[in-house]
Amino acid sequence: MSLKMMKTTLKTFVINVLLLCLCHVSTAAVVKSKEQQRWTYIVHMAKSEMPASFEHHLHWYDSSLKSVSDSAEMIYTYDNVIHGFSTRLTAKQAQLLESQPGILSVLPELKYELHTTRTPQFLGLDKNPALLPESNSESDVIIGVLDTGVWPESKSFDDTGLGPIPSSWKGDCESGTNFTASNCNRKLIGARYFSKGYEGTLGPIDTSKESRSPRDDDGHGTHTSTTAAGSVVNDANLFDYAKGTARGMATRARVAAYKVCWLGGCFSSDILAAMEKAIEDNVNVISMSLGGGMSDYYRDSVAIGAFSAMEKGIFVSCSAGNAGPSSYSLSNQAPWITTVGAGTIDRDFPAYVSLGNGKNFSGVSLYKGNSLPGKLLPFVYAGNASNATNGNLCMMGTLIPQKVAGKIVLCDRGVNSRVQKGSVAKDAGALGMVLANTAANGEELVADAHLLPATAVGEKNGDIIKSYLFADPNPTVTILFEGTKVGIEPSPVVAAFSSRGPNSITPEILKPDVIAPGVNILAGWSENVGPTGLSIDDRRVGFNIISGTSMSCPHVSGLAALVKAEHQDWSPAAIRSALMTTAYTAYKNGQKLLDVSTGKPATPFDYGSGHVDPIAALDPGLVYDLTADDYLNFACALKYNAGQITSLAGRNFTCDASKTYSVTDLNYPSFSVVLTGTGSVGNGSTVPKYTRTVTNVGSPGTYKVSISSESPLVKIRVEPESLSFSANNEKKSYTVTFTTTGSLPSNSNRFARLEWRDGKHTVGSPIAFSWT
Repeated sequence: MSLKMMKTTLKTFVINVLLLCLCHVSTAAVVKSKEQQRWTYIVHMAKSEMPASFEHHLHWYDSSLKSVSDSAEMIYTYDNVIHGFSTRLTAKQAQLLESQPGILSVLPELKYELHTTRTPQFLGLDKNPALLPESNSESDVIIGVLDTGVWPESKSFDDTGLGPIPSSWKGDCESGTNFTASNCNRKLIGARYFSKGYEGTLGPIDTSKESRSPRDDDGHGTHTSTTAAGSVVNDANLFDYAKGTARGMATRARVAAYKVCWLGGCFSSDILAAMEKAIEDNVNVISMSLGGGMSDYYRDSVAIGAFSAMEKGIFVSCSAGNAGPSSYSLSNQAPWITTVGAGTIDRDFPAYVSLGNGKNFSGVSLYKGNSLPGKLLPFVYAGNASNATNGNLCMMGTLIPQKVAGKIVLCDRGVNSRVQKGSVAKDAGALGMVLANTAANGEELVADAHLLPATAVGEKNGDIIKSYLFADPNPTVTILFEGTKVGIEPSPVVAAFSSRGPNSITPEILKPDVIAPGVNILAGWSENVGPTGLSIDDRRVGFNIISGTSMSCPHVSGLAALVKAEHQDWSPAAIRSALMTTAYTAYKNGQKLLDVSTGKPATPFDYGSGHVDPIAALDPGLVYDLTADDYLNFACALKYNAGQITSLAGRNFTCDASKTYSVTDLNYPSFSVVLTGTGSVGNGSTVPKYTRTVTNVGSPGTYKVSISSESPLVKIRVEPESLSFSANNEKKSYTVTFTTTGSLPSNSNRFARLEWRDGKHTVGSPIAFSWT
C-alpha cells in the first residue's frame, strides 16, 4: 500500500471515529434533554395522612415537592376540588413523588377543547310567565361559566332592574389586560382568569393577541354566558338575521365568568383552579362547554371538580362533545355531571343554489355583504381547480386562482373550518362558494357568516349538484339568499355533530342525559373578533350565530337556574331528574324525534331522556334523588380502591367488604341495561333487578306505571305497578326486572320507555338495551 493510500485510509478512519463520537454525544444530549424536560402534573394528596410534624398542609405539600426537586414551585394549590397542588416536574421526578407516603396520584396535565334568541320561544319560556319563578328568587341564583372569558360591554350584561348582588356571593372581579373591576356590575357580578397552567406549558401569554385578564377575545365565553343568563335585549340580530328579542334562559340570574381557555386550549390545572374558586365564590350552577379525553372518573379533572361541586350543592352542566354521529363519542360521562347533547330549533336561514339547468336546491347561510351579479355565473368544482390531492376541500393554498377567479366554486366539507374554505375561495378570486356536505355530515346544515356569498347544502343535494357540474360542459350557478324563516318542521332533530352514547366508561349509565338547542344559536359576542373567528375578518358584531354542544350546555345551565330558583332546597340530582323525566322524545303528532345524520328516528343513545321542556321541569311530580354517598357506593361498585376514591371525593370513604355493590343500584332517572353473551342466551335468563326510589315533590296522588318497548326479546316487569303518596317529600321504591325471552342479537341495541303517571304528571325514563 502506498504512503498516499495509507494517509487517505487513516484520514477516513479518524473522520468516522469523530462522526461516531459526535453521534453518540448528540444522541446522549437528546436523551438527557428529554429526561430533563418538565411537564405540568396535578398532585393529589391524602390530606388526612399529613404527618403530625407539619403545622399546615401547605408546608407538607412544599416539603413533599422539595424532596424531589429543589427548583420546582407549586403553580396552584387546591383545597376544595381536590387536596393537592399542581407543579412542573420531569417524568422521573413525578414518578419519585408518586411513590411517597400520602401521595394518592400524580396526574399529567391534560388539554381540553371547547365544544364549538329564538330558543326561549322554542322552549315555551315566553308563553308561560306565570309559571316561571318569582324574579327575586331567580336573581339570587349565580351561574359560573368556565370558558374563554367575557365581553362585559355586551348589552346582554345590562343590569337594569336588578337588585343588589346576592349576599351569598363571595367572589371577585379581577383586573388585567383591558379589564378592570369596574367592568362588573349587578348582572356580571364576578370575573376571574386562570392562566398559570397554560403559561407553564406554552409560555407567557402574548398580550398583543389575547388579554391576560377575564376579557373574552374569542367570543365563545360571551356566547355561552349570555345564552345561560343574558338580559333581555330588543332588536338583537346578526346582520339582520334572527332579528328579535334576545334573552338568556334565566334572564335575572347573575353571571360569574371564569376564563380558563386560551388560544392554545384549556388546561386541566387551570380548570381545577377555576372550579376551586367557583365553589369558594358560592355559585349555584357551573356551566362548562368543554371536554377532553375519556379517562376513569378519578383521573378526569372535570369529573373530580364536578364531584366536589355536587357535594356542595352546585349543579354542574357540561357539553357532550361534537364528535357525533359516531357511537361511544361522548365527553363528560360522570353520573354527577349533567351531560348535554344538541338539537335544532324551528328557525332556519335559507339560501338556495340555483343551477343553469333551472333546478334549485336548498341550503343555509348567514352571508351579508355585496350581492352577486344578477345573472348565472361560471361554476367549478374545487377538486378540478387544484393540483393538490385534497383540493376539493379548499384548504389554504390549494386553489389555482386562474381556474376559480370570477366563478362560484364548490368545496367539500371536512378537515378545515367551513368559514376558512370561504376565505380560501375568496383569496383565490372566487365570487361565491357552495359548500357540500359529505357522508360524515349527511343532511346537517349549519349556517355561517361567510366572507363571500356562500351557502351550505346537504350530502344528497351536494351529490346532485356535483353530477350537474361534472356532466355539463359549461355549468353555471347563482345563490339566492332568503333571510330568516321560522316554524321549520320537524324540529327539534338531533344534530349530526352531537356526540353519542353508549357510555364508554360505565355502559350501565345512559348518556347523554338530555339534548337542548345547539344549532344556529344567537347570543352575545366579543367585539374583539369577527363572527367567523378568522383573523382576517374585520367585521364586528354584538351578537353571533354559532352551533355546537357548547351552545346546548348553557341552555340547560340556565334552565337549571330556573328550577333552582323555584325549588331552592333541591339537590343537583333532583334538578337534573326534573329536567330528564319531563323531557320529550316525540313531536306533537306522536312521531319520534329524528336524527339528522340518518333521517331516521333518534334513540336514547342520541338524546338521552329527550329534549328539555323547562315548563314541565318546574313541576315534575316525582324526582330521583342522589347524595354524595350514593355516588361513592357507585365508585365501590366500580371496584375503585381507597386511594382512587379519595382522589375522586377528596375524603376517605371505605367500601363495606360485607356488602355487594352494583352500578345498577345508582338511583339514576334512566336505565342502561347491558346484556352479555355471544348472541344466544337461554330463555328465562335475567339480569339483576334494578331498584329505584322516587321522591314526591308534588301533591298527594297515585302514580301508575306503563311500559312501551320495541324489543320483544326482553320482558320488563315493574313491581309494584302503582305508587301512592300522601305527603310531599315522601319516598317510594320500585324494582324493574329484565328477562330475556329468546336469542339475543350480538352487538345490537334496542330501546324501551318506562313512565309513571298520576293524571297530571308524566315521569318518563328511557331504557336502552345493549348486547355485547
